[in-house]
Amino acid sequence: MNFSDLGLEPELLRAVTDKGYDTPTPIQQQAIPAVLAGRDVLAGAQTGTGKTAGFVLPLLQKLGQRKGHAPRVLVLTPTRELAAQIAQNARDYGKYKQLRTIVIFGGVGENPQIQALRNGCDLLIATPGRLLDLANRGLADLSQVSHFVLDEADRMLDMGFIHDIKRVMKLLPPSRQNLLFSATYNDDIRQLATRLLVDPVSIDVAPRNSTAERVEQVAFRVPKEQKRHLLVHLFGHGATDEGQWYQALVFTRTKHGANKLAQQLEGAGIRAAAIHGNKSQSARVKALADFKAGKVAALVATEVASRGLDIKELPMVVNYELPNVPEDYVHRIGRTARAGATGRAVSLVAPDEASLLRDIEKTMRQPVPFRELPKFAAPLANAATPQPAPAHADRNRAPSPPRRPSFSSGRPARNGGRASGPRRGGAGGRARST
Repeated sequence: MNFSDLGLEPELLRAVTDKGYDTPTPIQQQAIPAVLAGRDVLAGAQTGTGKTAGFVLPLLQKLGQRKGHAPRVLVLTPTRELAAQIAQNARDYGKYKQLRTIVIFGGVGENPQIQALRNGCDLLIATPGRLLDLANRGLADLSQVSHFVLDEADRMLDMGFIHDIKRVMKLLPPSRQNLLFSATYNDDIRQLATRLLVDPVSIDVAPRNSTAERVEQVAFRVPKEQKRHLLVHLFGHGATDEGQWYQALVFTRTKHGANKLAQQLEGAGIRAAAIHGNKSQSARVKALADFKAGKVAALVATEVASRGLDIKELPMVVNYELPNVPEDYVHRIGRTARAGATGRAVSLVAPDEASLLRDIEKTMRQPVPFRELPKFAAPLANAATPQPAPAHADRNRAPSPPRRPSFSSGRPARNGGRASGPRRGGAGGRARST
């Protein structure tokens, strides 16, 4: 099947060709005709399978040409990075049409966004916080929205946006087309769908909570205090003796941890940058641009980067710390092996993370295989920075690998367990800043 078989107009087909695409992905094959037919859609697909084009292309066609002043399509998404990515895709796919696309999110000055809205908009992509702020002040008119997209809906619930979603929905016209797209397809999403969608077309192109088939997953059992030294060794030698790593997305649980690890990697001679919610938007954009350009080998990120980062041919994802929520593991490793490419995910598992790994394996319905811990040289306690193991480490009194801890009864620490993380639905919680 080709894109020309899906009923798309010539302007869109030309833009798709310019992007180098000819064969639609499974989610695109099913979603595009349904959206063009005006149906509500409930769609679940693995990250990296082309969900964005699955709704952007048909909605650009349904909009026709620019019309009126207020937006007619609203795409609500959880993070700045994902909002910016969708907006760029909309501009790329709609470059042969005269439609106006605006993106709104927090962390940057509001005046340019307000001026853009005043100039007129056809397609609006936004995060909930900034959108509600502008709407409540009468600066964002949602009364003409005829197509509403809730993207990465499961992540929206994880981040506590359920109340903001309901507030946005109250500002929309009651008669509209609703599309709900999500990387995972769970009971919370189905419950939300019953309130949002009318007689929807259900699309599920991948098993629930499954990972990308082309991701090779491995793990190492390693004491917490040795993780950074092992990571330095892996950057120099690889996880399976494949050689030096030149580009790896490294996930930590906390913002402080991301900053600290990036500094430690820099001290070991590995170019690194951190990206998380406390960074300004300009700093986040620069860190991501440097990473994509190869100026930075390690991009150390919190969960904010597990969605919305589209990095072409990213070879490696590292779980420096396992996530509290099993589904977040799926989204993290989904940053690699995108659009048919292959990739690898490496997890560093401390004894108190054993139960988190069991939850992840249960959710994925597959085990994550362990590899033998390699020999690596850790610096003395008073050394300033970690150093990679020299090639002749066996002649330099390199320590033997730490004794493997027992994982039979390990439980996460009080502050590291799943209970400390936000729960789906976010009832009573305050949404994180986007």
